Amino acid sequence: MTSPVLVAGAGPVGLTMAMALKRRGVDVRVVDRAAARTDKSKALVIWPRTLELLDIQGCSRPFIDAGLQAHGARILADDGTDLLMHVRFDTARSQYRFALMIPQSETERLLEEQLAKLGVTVERRVELISFTEEADGVSALLRHPDGRDETLQASWLAACDGAHSTVRHALALPFTGDTMPSDWVLADLQIDGELPRDEITICWTPDGVMVFFPIDATRLRVIADVGLAAADEAPAPTLREIQALIDHRGPKGLHAHDPFWISRFRINERKVKDYRHGRVFLCGDAAHVHSPAGGQGMNTGMQDAFNLAWKLAMVWHGAAGEALLESYSPERSAIGDQVLRAAGNMTKVALMRNPVLTELRSLAVGALGHLPALRQRFVDQLAEVDLHYHDSPLTESPRGAARHPAGGERAPDLLLSPAPTETPRLYDVLATGRFAVLSVSAPLMDLPQALRPIAAAVATEASAEYVGGHVYLVRPDGYVALSTGAADTGPILATLERIAQG
Repeated sequence: MTSPVLVAGAGPVGLTMAMALKRRGVDVRVVDRAAARTDKSKALVIWPRTLELLDIQGCSRPFIDAGLQAHGARILADDGTDLLMHVRFDTARSQYRFALMIPQSETERLLEEQLAKLGVTVERRVELISFTEEADGVSALLRHPDGRDETLQASWLAACDGAHSTVRHALALPFTGDTMPSDWVLADLQIDGELPRDEITICWTPDGVMVFFPIDATRLRVIADVGLAAADEAPAPTLREIQALIDHRGPKGLHAHDPFWISRFRINERKVKDYRHGRVFLCGDAAHVHSPAGGQGMNTGMQDAFNLAWKLAMVWHGAAGEALLESYSPERSAIGDQVLRAAGNMTKVALMRNPVLTELRSLAVGALGHLPALRQRFVDQLAEVDLHYHDSPLTESPRGAARHPAGGERAPDLLLSPAPTETPRLYDVLATGRFAVLSVSAPLMDLPQALRPIAAAVATEASAEYVGGHVYLVRPDGYVALSTGAADTGPILATLERIAQG
């Protein structure tokens, strides 16, 4: 390919897409009709799995340095004195055992800095007016700030242009789902009083839910449901109203002041059926929007980008056939369904009003919260290390496959042995944009020369994460495609050959 990939939208998802493509040597242009990146905190948390994927891109450290590490979450009932459940994120099955609290404005700034290092500048106040799919690309009409129109020939179009996506509307795609029948308020402000600054605090009361998220050393976010407003466009609440909600639902003795941002919103749960339409791909909020419960939205969108970018890069460079791109929609649509379901269920449980049901809710969570296995499941779900591609067209389970990690599951990072000088870790190999053929306490595979542009053979010793005597095919985005016994690696070679040939 010689034409660039056009990325529409320069929020976290579009910036992630552009960065991941450019790191793989793909020409890219990213446009956004906004004059500047957001100055609001908006999406507030980066979970461990997203940090792992940023690690593969070589840039997790700047985000960690700029954010605040939250190490747990607790659920309180009644007047904030009844502790129903307390979980610690240090049990997360990741090297990142925390929730990284970082305002979206900072996330976008850091991603733009990464792009700048790669020589890419976001084209601000440039609007995608229309596009037409052609046999070997997309013809896009761009309007510049001075009114000049440009026709761009792009190889593919990645729609990362948000919940009101121009691209999705142009394709006339149904965005099916519902709007929850409740209004919510949001306030980013300073709070004095006894409240953990390294944990998320959830308060369940008979009148509704209130959640406190730490942002930095002095600032927190408060969100609460307030019932359905009489007017569709109700004004933002005042600081006095926020304080009244805190007094009524939160722990006692908290004083809110110096608000940075106060807003009101409603929760939409919507999704397109297919994420790919020819040479156009939908990512992030352009493809799915859901409840903010669990803080999964931005993370899911960024992971859409990581999933698609390595596939586009292989095809763009001619190292893989276009059939590889057919896996994007089924993989990410299934994840979208999973996240929608989990976030929606969490919200519905929090919004219970029936006194009998709320009492049963508290009893159940209080009892189940003492079970280590269920606490671990809750942490894994929040950390997103339980997401998988079991049903992907790229996933196989041949006879003799290892039980863990199984095909489609996350591949933990590890040190290679012997460690190559330039790529001492598994994730360093994946950072090259290639598959890793990982021999675990088994002979190193001798890959055919024709497959070396898309795969690298490496080795390590058996551990709790990987079963000895097996060879794993690990995708560039850190998921296992399949594994085999060391004596029968034919399925791995067959999979790589199919990807290369398309």
